[in-house]
Amino acid sequence: MTVTEAINHRISRRKYLATPMSAEQLAKLSGLIEQYSEEENIRFELVSECESAFDGLSKSYGMFNGVNSCIALIKTGDDPTAVERLGYYGELLVLHATAMNLGTCWVAGTFSKKDLPLEITENEELMCLITIGNVPEKNSLKEKFFRGVTHRKSKTAQEMYTADKTPPAWFLAGMEAVVKAPSAVNKQPVMFSFKDGEVAAKVGDLSKTYSALDFGIAKLHFQFGAGGGSWAWGIGGTYTK
Repeated sequence: MTVTEAINHRISRRKYLATPMSAEQLAKLSGLIEQYSEEENIRFELVSECESAFDGLSKSYGMFNGVNSCIALIKTGDDPTAVERLGYYGELLVLHATAMNLGTCWVAGTFSKKDLPLEITENEELMCLITIGNVPEKNSLKEKFFRGVTHRKSKTAQEMYTADKTPPAWFLAGMEAVVKAPSAVNKQPVMFSFKDGEVAAKVGDLSKTYSALDFGIAKLHFQFGAGGGSWAWGIGGTYTK
């Protein structure tokens, strides 16, 4: 499975097996985490033995089972696009993990920060976690239940963009990939536009953590669906095909 193909296979997984990730999987993830952290001046940290952060109904509301490893997404400094970039590269890690047949789930608040074995400095802020590991072949009944509770009906691609004329096929393919992007409570808040041949994206309030993460995630999915290209960061940042 390629990373692009992983877009069609990725779903949130909340039940994990005790089987550890292989040395090859860990080496690849660690290499990508180091690369993205250094290139973007943001911090990703692969944390093992993080199950205590998810234990108990008071923390995770019983949503997670068997979590051992997770990736911490940490904002460093005061760059206003840092959380957006954490979303973009965090989802890129998710797609790589999916391509390696690992399960993942974005986790914003249903965990205990104080029980997470992770050092955070004064100029850093933990934004969210991505659980990761081996999962059963099929969703458990509890996973299906929580998926139904936390997900509403997805928007169509047409509901997520505006255009001044019929967009080209690559734009429409990008939007179909955006529909499959995870977002907080499946709200899909990011809007795209195609005007005068130029593609741009916006979200309601980039100062909100969930919105900023969703913004970066949606931009990544569009880029893969459209067949490559690059984004300028921030609200109104344009896409270069």
